[in-house]
Amino acid sequence: MEKRFIKNIEFSKALDMAGLVDYQPGKVVSLTLSQNKTVSITLFAFAQGEAISPHSAPGDAMVYILDGRAEITIGNEKITATTGQVVVMPANIPHGLDAVDNFKMLLVLIM
Repeated sequence: MEKRFIKNIEFSKALDMAGLVDYQPGKVVSLTLSQNKTVSITLFAFAQGEAISPHSAPGDAMVYILDGRAEITIGNEKITATTGQVVVMPANIPHGLDAVDNFKMLLVLIM
């Protein structure tokens, strides 16, 4: 069998990315699609009011909002991002996310 670099998703099929994770009240749901020394790709579904507290990452992190609305803090700056928008958070700068509404995102971390 060939080595697979992407997991937890069907191959050779058109899929609705936002439909791969479901909202759960009071929770942040995640689905890891790939993770190694240089890249991490994860889907998230945040219930309204949930958050990821400020932290920093060793690489640049890009979030693509698949559904809903999030408030993203990068350093001292707050950005509101909605469906279809993308935000890049630079390496080693503290950042956090708050679910203003239910929201889903694809996170790509490049190290």
